[in-house]
Amino acid sequence: MSLSDHLTTIFDADRRARDAEAALLAEGAPDELADLLEEATREAAALRDEDEAELRLVRLADLCAQVPGPKMADALITILDHPSPRVRVEAGEALRDVAYERFKEVALAVERALRREHGGLSMQELPFVLTEIRDPDPVPLIAKFLKHPDGDVVGAAIEALVDLGDPSAAPHIAPLVGDRREAVLEELDDAPVSIGELAAEALAELGGET
Repeated sequence: MSLSDHLTTIFDADRRARDAEAALLAEGAPDELADLLEEATREAAALRDEDEAELRLVRLADLCAQVPGPKMADALITILDHPSPRVRVEAGEALRDVAYERFKEVALAVERALRREHGGLSMQELPFVLTEIRDPDPVPLIAKFLKHPDGDVVGAAIEALVDLGDPSAAPHIAPLVGDRREAVLEELDDAPVSIGELAAEALAELGGET
């Protein structure tokens, strides 16, 4: 097979995938699709073959974003837990796109995860996803991450609020000054830092008192 033939095969495969996706979304009822994609997400997340898991979860992130309902928002958070950076990028972008159109679905899924004190990678990613949503104001929802028992999640929420740059976040952060728990954040080259130190620095940047 020539190089040109290989390229044609790629184009044909992309076309078939696009047509199959359109048929899936057109022919399935929303509830039926949600059940199908929820189960497919669980199966893909459990795969030992990392390449196959990544392939499926990237595609599932896009599909889940196109189907309304709470199951799909929960599924996107499950996908956001995956250790593959590529998968998390796709899931984060999908959640952001859903939040632009159906913010309540994402907000309720986030609150469900917070209530059960979920501690996956998604909980460190979600605060940053939410900073990209400016209407409605994301500060109250991000602030709920500050009460999470996992220091890494709390640290991520503080950093996300600093990135957001809204001084209204300062009163939410202030009670954490002096907190001795440590967080390990990718933005800080994975060096442990205390929550209290992060909070104090955040207040200085946001114009709050330390």
